Amino acid sequence: MKITILGTGTSCGVPQIGCQCEVCTSQDPRDNRLRCSALFETDSTALLVDCGPDFREQMLRINMRRTIDGCLITHEHYDHVGGIDDLRPFSYLKKLTLYADPFAAKHLRERLPYCLVRNVYPGVPQLLLQEVKPHDSFMVGDIPVTAINVMHGELPILGFRIGDVGYITDMKTIQDEELELLKDLRLLIVNGLRFEPHPTHQSIDDAIELSRKLGSPETYIIHMSHHAGLHADTDERLPAGFHLAWDFMTLEV
Repeated sequence: MKITILGTGTSCGVPQIGCQCEVCTSQDPRDNRLRCSALFETDSTALLVDCGPDFREQMLRINMRRTIDGCLITHEHYDHVGGIDDLRPFSYLKKLTLYADPFAAKHLRERLPYCLVRNVYPGVPQLLLQEVKPHDSFMVGDIPVTAINVMHGELPILGFRIGDVGYITDMKTIQDEELELLKDLRLLIVNGLRFEPHPTHQSIDDAIELSRKLGSPETYIIHMSHHAGLHADTDERLPAGFHLAWDFMTLEV
């Protein structure tokens, strides 16, 4: 399975508008962080995780030409769903299914009534909204998915086990029983906002601690703000087996 990390940034992205810090003015392309999203691909299936406001740019950057077979929604915050309208080129031939928990699904129906509630008209995205709950397991094409409950501050959201890969973003805490669903991973992709603590997101040190608890052999950190520091400096500080992800990097599992 091929994984393309489409975006590694937090809600403001990096560079942050108006900021003149060393990260936001860096010439290293790894310090440019679009909003978080990832694409999982096999020969027969393409599965998107989140569809934020940078989705159109991300698809153009990778020259995406194949069908998207499904989209997993971690939660309803704008930086994770703001690009759903741009799914329309991928739903001309068949409806595209969004997988979201009931809370996120409710908010998506309210925000996108022209394609999720009312009778649709030609040109809008042709979408199906399928509600999933934590611990639900299902297939998208030939890719197995299990939904996992994590906490974004006080808000329950979804992480996912996708094959032998864990994908978790915007998490602050996770209950021990959920860790059972993340055993024996080959790869963990997980959020680490910055080194300093944050009330609703893991720090980079929190991400390292979680990975060690799970015993993941390789871990890539996503959902970083400019406070995470320069990619080259921060990546060098990380222990063996830990890496900062960067936009448009690819991984093979």
